[in-house]
Amino acid sequence: MAMKKSPVEAAKDAAKTVDRKVSDKLVDGIEIGQTAAEKAKTAAGLASDKASGKTAEVAGEAKGKAAEIKGEAKGKAEEVKGKL
Repeated sequence: MAMKKSPVEAAKDAAKTVDRKVSDKLVDGIEIGQTAAEKAKTAAGLASDKASGKTAEVAGEAKGKAAEIKGEAKGKAEEVKGKL
């Protein structure tokens, strides 16, 4: 003979089922958030690396231009010195 659950037991079982489903969804949400955070960190790291590379490139260009101007100035100084 099958025993029928009391209304209190049925309500408890229903509450446990709902609690479990909500918990599962929360865990899924947390995992999605963690994945998104990791992707954001990776993207930020790549952007930072790219910016660092661009900074080094610009610094190199500036050094090259400075050396070029210095050479031109030396040349002009020698030219002027030769005319005196």
